[in-house]
Amino acid sequence: MTIPTFQIHYFASATTYTGKQTESLPAPLPLHQLFDVLESKYSGIKEKVLTSCSVSLGEEYVDIHDCEGVMIDAGSEVAIIPPVSSG
Repeated sequence: MTIPTFQIHYFASATTYTGKQTESLPAPLPLHQLFDVLESKYSGIKEKVLTSCSVSLGEEYVDIHDCEGVMIDAGSEVAIIPPVSSG
């Protein structure tokens, strides 16, 4: 039996911190628990990376702090997008 998963994509400092560009995590997962799950896998990531990141679910940006009831379902794609500066 295959465990249902979703794909999470890391960019910039999130890639550097995790050492990965993408990985699969078990689904479903309430969106508001995502940062806690990542913190348990990568100690310190919440403070050092995630507090300044944007999160997308599918192709929509989501507010991780105002997402009660939003689930990350099997087959979904989530992206952790650190701030981008231009000059």
